[in-house]
Amino acid sequence: MSRGGPLLACLLAAASGLLQVLIFPSFDYPFLAPAALTPLLIAVAATQSPRSRFLLGWLSGMIFCAGTCYWIHDVMHRYAGLSAPAAVAIFCGFFIFKGLHLALFAVLARSLLLTPWAIPAVAALWVAIEGSHQYLGFTWLQLGNAGAGIALLTRIAPVAGIYGLSFALAMMNVALAMVVLRRPRRQLAWLGLLLALCLLPALPDQVEGRQTARLLQPNIHPDELKSGNWTPERQARHLRRMAFLSTEGAAALDPARPDLVIWPEYPVPAYYSRDPSFRNYMKNLSARLAAPLIFNSTQVLPGAQPRPLNSAMTLDARGTLVSQYDKIFLVPFGEFVPWPFSLFIDKVTMVAGDFVPGERVVVTPLDGRLVGTFICYESVFAGGVREFASQGAEVLVNISNDSWYGATAARYQHLLIVRMRAIENARWILRATNDGITSVIDPAGRITARLPSFEQGVLAAKFDYSSRITWFTRFGEWFWWLMIFAGTLLLWLSRSRKQ
Repeated sequence: MSRGGPLLACLLAAASGLLQVLIFPSFDYPFLAPAALTPLLIAVAATQSPRSRFLLGWLSGMIFCAGTCYWIHDVMHRYAGLSAPAAVAIFCGFFIFKGLHLALFAVLARSLLLTPWAIPAVAALWVAIEGSHQYLGFTWLQLGNAGAGIALLTRIAPVAGIYGLSFALAMMNVALAMVVLRRPRRQLAWLGLLLALCLLPALPDQVEGRQTARLLQPNIHPDELKSGNWTPERQARHLRRMAFLSTEGAAALDPARPDLVIWPEYPVPAYYSRDPSFRNYMKNLSARLAAPLIFNSTQVLPGAQPRPLNSAMTLDARGTLVSQYDKIFLVPFGEFVPWPFSLFIDKVTMVAGDFVPGERVVVTPLDGRLVGTFICYESVFAGGVREFASQGAEVLVNISNDSWYGATAARYQHLLIVRMRAIENARWILRATNDGITSVIDPAGRITARLPSFEQGVLAAKFDYSSRITWFTRFGEWFWWLMIFAGTLLLWLSRSRKQ
């Protein structure tokens, strides 16, 4: 398979998959990111057979996907109602399929590695393939997320988004591989492109915001929300508890009138449009707070067969409904089950029937300011979150329910992803979750305040509004498209050069 033998090549590929696991939570060793792909690249460079390179990349990709998203098995078994063997089967199918991205990368990368422009070319190929995850049902941790805490690297995020960080880290990996492979030193000159990072503006210094938000974390166990467990009496008690946390409970922490009060996703199975008592309760509570209130509700799309929408509702300080945003990017196996799995898998969520995706981004005017609220898993879609900022949102709100993840690394991985959305768009993000990690994130991706997981509480924290439009906010995923074009062109040139 390779000059060093099939076993060595497999070990290198496996090491690369493991290193990619280690750079993210729960291990969280981002300093390994510049070397995480290097072992695979060394194996690929020494492997002539496309079939063998495919298998090496597939092995590496499967280890990475299984190691970072191990929590999928637990979600499927504990909350989706699958038996242990069925959950294992779904989990195995997941990482086998998602590993194909890295398999494709390994097949194509070798011809680029043999060229004098290997460093930018292989990095462009990596980014082009990495970005395709968002169109194939599930996207989670991209290589650039590992750089969220590296100040110099994050300078590129407001310009090129997450893909700029992935490109820079991929360049470092290729350069290291070329050193090991003893390639001519002059070919390392491409690393000079990274010096441009020093020319980009530094991210904003940490400052205390001038506005006050109250973010509620009720800490409801998912089993309470299952059908039959949530009685009207339990709902009434829960609403009284949420009202107390929003008012007297929060005032004990910060007596100042809040500018925003935010409840998380699914703190209670509530139908705002269909339940007059719940609607009146929320209206009176918002008026009592004298502050806008953002909360989650299941809305129903009318028709011959009514279908549910996962919606974020915003009331103004008088209790009047200002906006309804319907979640656009739904969670596979969470809010809908793809066929044929729908024949035997229950959904994680409690509402019967598949959710319907929303159709448009909604930016809410509140007291002369504009607020954009996105829901849970939508945070992984850089282009989707960017739409709120590009349409004028001056602060971003993320309501989420990470309780399905249990005590796994998924909740920390999710928070890492949300931090990148803040950096890309230079916006504060107010993140309210059911049982953690409720937090406030500044425009540089710093966590300025947070609540511990699995505890009931209120986060009374400062934030600010911003109308700055970053290059990424204005032009979106332009860098990814550029990498698709560049990668394709350089692949063609490398093949032509070889012939």
